[in-house]
Amino acid sequence: MKEKQVVTPFRSVDHQHSTCLNSVLVTAEHYCQQRGLKLTPLRRRVLELVWKTHEPVKAYDILQTLQAEKKGAAPPTVYRALDFLQQQGFVHKLESMNAYVGCGAPGQHHTSQFLICHICGVVAELDDYDIGELIGSKADSLGFKVSQLTIEIKGVCGSCQAA
Repeated sequence: MKEKQVVTPFRSVDHQHSTCLNSVLVTAEHYCQQRGLKLTPLRRRVLELVWKTHEPVKAYDILQTLQAEKKGAAPPTVYRALDFLQQQGFVHKLESMNAYVGCGAPGQHHTSQFLICHICGVVAELDDYDIGELIGSKADSLGFKVSQLTIEIKGVCGSCQAA
């Protein structure tokens, strides 16, 4: 049995977001440099916008911000940048919300279980090996091969429960 891991906890009141964001950007630059990939200025900016908060962000909102910063930004460029960032493991897409969140373990591909607060919108990310194994085993028993496993769980975070 592998260790259960909280990849991204719900943010705390003392969270140092600028340190968090800087760490992700440095990791992404290093990762891309090691693999001969280009973290273009647009890809970097999209990554910054996804990580701006720990809440899901929609591609349209990213596009609006980019258009305000630089005229000529178009939907295909945003989607290509998001696809690249997703393929490299820097962001995740939350299908139920059609939105993106930063990955708490950038560049490390893993199964994800997301806890989404339906009140404040904050997301926590887990990587629980046992959950993935259980679902894989059940799928195998039905003759189904899992190729991607992402679980989205909606509820109420501790901060909202306390409020």
